[in-house]
Amino acid sequence: MSGVLVVIEQRDGAIGRISWEAVAAGKFLGTKIGVDVGAAVIGAATESAAAQLSAKALAKVVRIEHALLAQYTSDGYSLALEQFIAQDKPEYVIFPHTYQVRDFVPALATRFGEMLISDVIAIADGPVFARQLLQGRLQGSYRHTGTGPCLVSVQAGAFRADALEAGSAQVSRFTPALDAAQIRTRPEPPFRGSEQTIDLGSAQLIVSVGRGIKDAENLPLVQELAKALGAELAASRPICDNGWLPMERQVGSSGQTVSPRLYLAVGISGAIQHLVGMKGAQCIAAINKDPDAPIFEVADYGIVGDLFEVVPALTEAVKAAKG
Repeated sequence: MSGVLVVIEQRDGAIGRISWEAVAAGKFLGTKIGVDVGAAVIGAATESAAAQLSAKALAKVVRIEHALLAQYTSDGYSLALEQFIAQDKPEYVIFPHTYQVRDFVPALATRFGEMLISDVIAIADGPVFARQLLQGRLQGSYRHTGTGPCLVSVQAGAFRADALEAGSAQVSRFTPALDAAQIRTRPEPPFRGSEQTIDLGSAQLIVSVGRGIKDAENLPLVQELAKALGAELAASRPICDNGWLPMERQVGSSGQTVSPRLYLAVGISGAIQHLVGMKGAQCIAAINKDPDAPIFEVADYGIVGDLFEVVPALTEAVKAAKG
């Protein structure tokens, strides 16, 4: 067994944030169970992605390359990975939880007589993998007991990629035995979610507003605070459902998942559907007039008070601090 293998999703040589988070999850798991961590990237030409990975503190980087992998197909990817995993024999294989992974990895798991433990948000001793159920109302714990590799996908925002250490990993190449007749599906353009002009997932500072703002006419109050902080403006679902802010600014189980350095929740009660989307924040601050609001249970800092008094004062304080 070779420890932990992280399978990277790349597009035209670019590695997305969630794949780097999968690397962070793999490193966390490797440290917890005391094994080496490697990474694999799939395609027809993977030099660029492999070079980026090799600059991190990984035991190895593998380029799984074949002409038939130039475009993604579930058949091609599952066959190629099956062959490599059979040769490399990792104990754990970590994936980012993406549309592509959800498409082909369940079939890959079946080839090994295993199941995919999907959408993992935390890893505890054992190792035990935690998943949220019923939009975060419940949390399930899963332990791998099979004889084959344990396949896991990790949820966006659950692990932080900004702490990955630099290194110099050795890069090797693996060429799977593929035949065009094995590719039963015709390559199509990659699936994309609805186009978003605002990527809250990459924001480091977020000011998020909830129904405590009462009316759309009051939004400038919070917008001014966000501007003073140099933060992105976000919202809970009721604000977007009312059309006060575009849906692409919604944070939560039916919106975007974020992991900023600071998440400032203004007038947000803290429904579980919202908490699911912002739990990865390094620091959570909340302003709410209800001392029993659920948001205070997860907040690092809390102000119990009327946002119409607190927010203007905070905005002026930020402006004064900036000179």
